[in-house]
Amino acid sequence: MTEEAVARYATFAERRHQAALSPQGSLALVNTQWVTDEQTVWAAPGVWAPRPDGEPGLMVKAVASDSITVDGVLVDGEASVSPKGDKPASEVRFSDTVSATVIAGEPGFALRVFDQQSDDATGFSHIDRYDYNPDWVLNAAWREIPGGSIVGFEHLKDDGNARDEVVPGDIVLEFEGESYTLSAFKAGTALQLVFADTTSGVETYSVGRFLFCAPQPDGTITLDFNYAILPPCAFSYQYNCPLPPANNRLPFPIRAGEKQVMATSGGLLHPE
Repeated sequence: MTEEAVARYATFAERRHQAALSPQGSLALVNTQWVTDEQTVWAAPGVWAPRPDGEPGLMVKAVASDSITVDGVLVDGEASVSPKGDKPASEVRFSDTVSATVIAGEPGFALRVFDQQSDDATGFSHIDRYDYNPDWVLNAAWREIPGGSIVGFEHLKDDGNARDEVVPGDIVLEFEGESYTLSAFKAGTALQLVFADTTSGVETYSVGRFLFCAPQPDGTITLDFNYAILPPCAFSYQYNCPLPPANNRLPFPIRAGEKQVMATSGGLLHPE
């Protein structure tokens, strides 16, 4: 174990802590509401609707006393709100601590409301984690699948329905004399491995954890489980996280990375 590796791990841990507490961090999310017609949204002022011109995003109707700003401009009438995507999302604020953003998905567009003074944010203490352990930096083989394959990932709130994700290759991990073929889907420029192990629900968050990784040109892929992170749903019940498929449920304990989100009371922020 090198001092440099331990220092990098400590820096990563501090950045994760700060990100969770950020204005639109995982602890701040208080509502995600899909807007399919003209309607009010819980925790947000104004009246929201799909854009009448068919362009991506939502339309908001408000009076000045609602104190809604879109990209710094007070709304007194109507304003269009752009979603996250190819262009920067509109910056929506309701107060110094409450903001919003628009996301795309099914069945269209949703407004996400964030409150830095939410119960989760004010009750948060820290992310419990294992100490850095170089034994959990594992090398695996990367087997690209031409054109990729489609793997269904169930989500926490989808009642067993799977969402198809593109898996561009197999991760083949040899560990303690056994071979495991893991599936990771594309997440930007990286791959996202959603996994569980025998610590899940005992020492670590029961839903599972995430690990981001990338194949190397030599056909290998490094799985540094020290950087395994908790999914957003460990921080706020408002998130709907992917669950590990059967082949990503490993029959051994991975005592590395993040464990649980802890409350100022000394217990779990979200007791399971």
